Amino acid sequence: MIHKRLRPFNTKDTYPEQKLNTDLSQGVVARGTMVFLRGQVSQDLDTRESLHVGDPRAQARKTLENIKMLLEEAGSEMAHICRIVVYLTDIRYREAVYLEMGEWFKGVHPCSTGLVVPALARPEWVVEIEVTAVIPDAA
Repeated sequence: MIHKRLRPFNTKDTYPEQKLNTDLSQGVVARGTMVFLRGQVSQDLDTRESLHVGDPRAQARKTLENIKMLLEEAGSEMAHICRIVVYLTDIRYREAVYLEMGEWFKGVHPCSTGLVVPALARPEWVVEIEVTAVIPDAA
């Protein structure tokens, strides 16, 4: 792993009653250049069009595609993510969103906080994900 991950775990062990499979950790120790991304949503970043209305998993997928693209534009990558904050407008979307996140964060083990909020900036958005990454110092 690029950064030191404190007590890595998988959600399938922490929440055995749920169908989740996301690699997370209790904390991350990193040295390097920090990259802060604002909360990303299911939106085309060029046209600003909202995508996948009514589908939480597809919204999560597009959100993570945006995150990957922005990190790459910054000279970073998904493996450099240290912290994520997930905002959901309904707790019932958690499983779909976290199943999608599990595909993207396999082996990464970011620390994560999930919140349920009454609304996001547009009513059609049901998930927003904010990330902090650290591009490691050259060895």
